Amino acid sequence: MSQANEDVRQRIARVMQEDVLPALHMDGVGIEVIGFDRGVVQVRLGGTCTGCPATVQAVILGIEQELRQRVPEVDYLEAMP
Repeated sequence: MSQANEDVRQRIARVMQEDVLPALHMDGVGIEVIGFDRGVVQVRLGGTCTGCPATVQAVILGIEQELRQRVPEVDYLEAMP
């Protein structure tokens, strides 16, 4: 992984830890950042939302919007199995 990607990944991790995860944990949702490459953040969802496609989509879109505002290098999120 390039140094630039590593820097972006660290900023993503900070936003997730400080702003996104506390809200998700209140609803029993977990998320793990797997990787970042060329504007794509790969995440794995866990907890209560794993079986509901509508919830997964809503969570992904909300997180994607937050990350795009805070980390301009993020283009979109990709949920991984």
